[in-house]
Formats: sequence, C-alpha cells, structure tokens
Amino acid sequence: MLETAEADIAYDVYGPVPAADGRPPLLMIGQPMDASGFVALASHFPDRTVVAYDPRGLGRSVRKDGRVDNSPLVQAEDVHALIEALGAGPVELFASSGGAITALALVAANPLDVSTLVAHEPPLITVLPDAKAAGRAQSRTHDAYVARGFGAGMAEFIAMTSWRGEFTEKYFAEPAADPAQFGLPAADDGSRDDPLLSDRSWAVTSYRPDAAALAAAPTRIVIAVGEESLGVMTGRTAVATAEFLGQQATVFPSHHGGFLGGEYGYAGQPEAFAHTLREVLDDKH
Repeated sequence: MLETAEADIAYDVYGPVPAADGRPPLLMIGQPMDASGFVALASHFPDRTVVAYDPRGLGRSVRKDGRVDNSPLVQAEDVHALIEALGAGPVELFASSGGAITALALVAANPLDVSTLVAHEPPLITVLPDAKAAGRAQSRTHDAYVARGFGAGMAEFIAMTSWRGEFTEKYFAEPAADPAQFGLPAADDGSRDDPLLSDRSWAVTSYRPDAAALAAAPTRIVIAVGEESLGVMTGRTAVATAEFLGQQATVFPSHHGGFLGGEYGYAGQPEAFAHTLREVLDDKH
C-alpha cells in the first residue's frame, strides 16, 4: 500500500524489486479496471518483475481527496508516485483502455519515468474524425444509465463500443438497446456511481494528448490495437491516436480485453497477447 496525502494506493508486485535480471519492472495499468485484471497477463511473464495497481477510488485503493471524478492527470501523478516508491525506474509500462490515457499523461508530465510505453486501445474520443458524434454517443449511454440504471446503460455501452465505423445518424436512429439481449438485468438498483457509465470518467475520454511533449520525451511509445477491434470505437481511437502521434498502430491479438483470462467473463487470448507484448518490448528499434 502506497499512502499519499490524497489516496492510499494498493498495488501488487510479482517478483523482486529490483528485478533479479536487472531489467526494469513491467508495470501494468488500466482504468477503470484494477490490478485483478492483469493476473492472467502477468502469469505469462514469470521471468519479469511485474507490478499492477488499483487506480485511486477503485478496487482496494481508497480516496482521501473528497472527489469522485477520474482524471488522467491526477492518476498520472499516482503512477509517478508509485514508480518513485518502487525506486526502480524508468519502468516499462503496459497500459490498457483508460489506463493508456493515464500513461500518455504520465509520459507528458514525467518523461523520465518510462522507457517503453505500450498504450493499448486508449479510448480518446478527441482524436476521432467524428469526435462530436462520438461524444453524442457517449452522452446517449450516460443518459440511459441515469434514466434506467445499470442494465440499460451497459446495454447502450455495448451497442456503442461494438458499432462499426463512424457514428452516423443511422446509429442514433437505432432503438434503445435491450439489456436482456446481453443478459443484463432490467431492474434498477438505484446506484449511479459506475465509473464506466456515469460521467465520472469523462475527463479520461475527453483528454487530448500533448503531442509536442510526447515527441520530446525519450520514451518509446507504441500504440496497440486488437485485431478484433479494428473498425469499432476503441480500435478507431487507437488508430487515430497513433496517427495523431505520427505513427501506425501495432496490431495485437484479440479484442479490447485481449489479455484477459476470463476474469470478467469475456476472455481474450492472454498467451498470444503476452507473446506479442514481449516481442514489442524486446524490439528496441
């Protein structure tokens, strides 16, 4: 547990620090997923010291700042504090989803923290050519959640993230997604604090990377996209982020949760994913 003025940050360490082979720790971060989502992926790096953490206010990490919103700038400072606490930087960093956005903010603010960043499918709405329509689609998901609860909101979220191509009027003409179609509960439990469906994480998806700071950083940045995600929202944001940074996205196996071993009911291909991640980390060119 890393205790700071604003949060107590829980993290897991697999292996010794410093690493026995002298290599830097391999840090794995997500958002809103916590460290539990990296168990399968970490198991495929038995030769590395792997560190995974729970973002503030999620999992075992407790906020003391009196806030409920999730900001990539704030979380980037938490990851910076964690790297300092490990005393083994610069680290190699695999970051997925909102964690990839946190990682881009981290490198922009603290460029000496990370030697190689693999940013997997950052859901950056701001870099999409249809950014305004994508924001409208996000609002539609939020409105369904506020009006009818988790099942309705999650059904809309699934419909949004599985839509292929840009968000056109055809998308908005679609009827409200049916929770039962996805095996989701129709009943409303009254809660409205889900970090994925509420507006608490809008600062994450609305973040715009500092391209100049990232270009000036010594960090090697690789934007990753799952082969099954190409054409849908997080695949499109990954490709657009890579283009925004003047590069091409590197294709990884599987989907947005391609490194998962079934922890959340939607398994990816963690072994194949780990193989590709290892190749990317070992490729210094």
